[in-house]
Amino acid sequence: MITLCKTCGTAYDAQPDRCPICEDERQYVPATGQTWTDFDTVTATHSNKWQQLEPRLFGIKTVPAFAINQRALLLQTPHGNILWDCIANLDPATKTIITALGGISAIAISHPHYYTTMQEWAAAFDAPVYLHASDREWVMRDSPAIHFWQGDVLEVFPSVTLLRLGGHFAGGTVLHWQEGEGVLLVGDILQVTPGKDAVSFMWSYPNYLPLPARTVASVVSHLEGRTFARLYGAFEGQNIQANADEIVQRSGQKYIACLK
Repeated sequence: MITLCKTCGTAYDAQPDRCPICEDERQYVPATGQTWTDFDTVTATHSNKWQQLEPRLFGIKTVPAFAINQRALLLQTPHGNILWDCIANLDPATKTIITALGGISAIAISHPHYYTTMQEWAAAFDAPVYLHASDREWVMRDSPAIHFWQGDVLEVFPSVTLLRLGGHFAGGTVLHWQEGEGVLLVGDILQVTPGKDAVSFMWSYPNYLPLPARTVASVVSHLEGRTFARLYGAFEGQNIQANADEIVQRSGQKYIACLK
């Protein structure tokens, strides 16, 4: 039976004594203690809400909320569909909808908090999973579908590139889609602020632990020269619809100035 951590959604082959993802300071163990559920229970008691963000980009979010409550994004390209980030719930309706949209040809995940049930998604759609090798230690279940990539750039399909920015995790990754004015899918490697006119950079979001200025400088430098008008974050509504590349560079400068 596949066991899921209720706090972060990470999947295990059997219920462990502890969840290393939650015990790391970038996540947390609830004051009431670690609790568990299983994959079949989640798929029976939850469903996924779909939202079309633009003509070939869909958001997928579990309702009622489960674990971290991030969304996954399904990107349609002429070379195949890509699932960006992952959510724990893969119910029958979601399988049916994705199959009707052309399936999944590749899965890419920004960082370990969103690995969840990536193995089940990969098996259901016969898709490879691309994870940065720097975060290999946080994979809690092996799968032949997992491919660890190295370096700072990986082209998955023409016009679709993974960029390792680091920051939140050593292998922290974003996806650049060179479509029209460009789109950036960021998970929470970059965190969209409530006004949607800035992003922030954190080592731990739930524990409010910042990144050092030199790390933020490195993160934004990896995006210099990349054009992207629109940016989509980890959570529903975290969408920047214009001038996103300028906003990221300006936000980085502001963050660094606040630490001086």
